[in-house]
Amino acid sequence: MNSVEIGKIYRHFKGNYYFVENIAYDSETLERMVIYKPLYEREDGKKIWIRPEKAFLEELPKRPDNITGQKFRFELIENL
Repeated sequence: MNSVEIGKIYRHFKGNYYFVENIAYDSETLERMVIYKPLYEREDGKKIWIRPEKAFLEELPKRPDNITGQKFRFELIENL
């Protein structure tokens, strides 16, 4: 997985789904940042998130909270 696709749905390794709104660039480093929002209601009311693309697509070490068994933090969902 090399780059995030805008307008697609990704599943987090803890099971929730997110919609990728856009890609932004850090003004100092020009690092690609993913702008995404949850596709579920959150108690804290947070609606939009941003994370470096590198972290969005990072490979996960073994974790007990990886309920999906995914290899990466976020994975593209082809058929929901």
